[in-house]
Amino acid sequence: MATGTDTRERLVRAAEQELIRGHGHLEMQAVARRAQVSVGLAYHHFGSKAGLIAAVVEEFYDRLDAAAFGGAKLPSESWVDREKSRIAAYVAFHYEHPFAPLVIGALSRAPEVLDVETAFTSRQLAAGARMIEAAQRDGIVAGNIDPHLTIALMIGGIRQALIGALQRKHRPDPEELAHDIWTFIAAALRLTARAGVRGRSKAA
Repeated sequence: MATGTDTRERLVRAAEQELIRGHGHLEMQAVARRAQVSVGLAYHHFGSKAGLIAAVVEEFYDRLDAAAFGGAKLPSESWVDREKSRIAAYVAFHYEHPFAPLVIGALSRAPEVLDVETAFTSRQLAAGARMIEAAQRDGIVAGNIDPHLTIALMIGGIRQALIGALQRKHRPDPEELAHDIWTFIAAALRLTARAGVRGRSKAA
């Protein structure tokens, strides 16, 4: 017997599929049919179409967090290796997730998505600033940069790079894109010799 949580998850998955199929447009009737529940039950769980769309986007960002941020298992041999792996995971997640072009593209301008988007970005900014401050204390990142300004510039630049890449008919190679993003980040952070930055190897 399906529980309320099972039904909610089924509705979120169905809504994501309908949003992808409709290029950002969604009808509650179609979601209910795909999830094999009543429209009334869909409204019971989410209150409105806007609430359902917000829930889909929130789940997307939860998955992204698990893949590349708070919940990610990244290499810990060095600061540089960990952060390069984070960028690679971030790019790979967006390349592999069919919902990504909509989330960072058309849907990002939807009023129902703004609160979710703002909350995720705020967490990124805060965590990123703490990361830079810790790296400055360890002598890895230049001490004369502003962590809050720098992380804002980095997040904005990376997002625009991804939007451009995902909208292309022929997307750039994800490993090449991750490398180019890392080159930008390393320059923005003004990494010191203590960071142990090496030239790009064939395996990079």
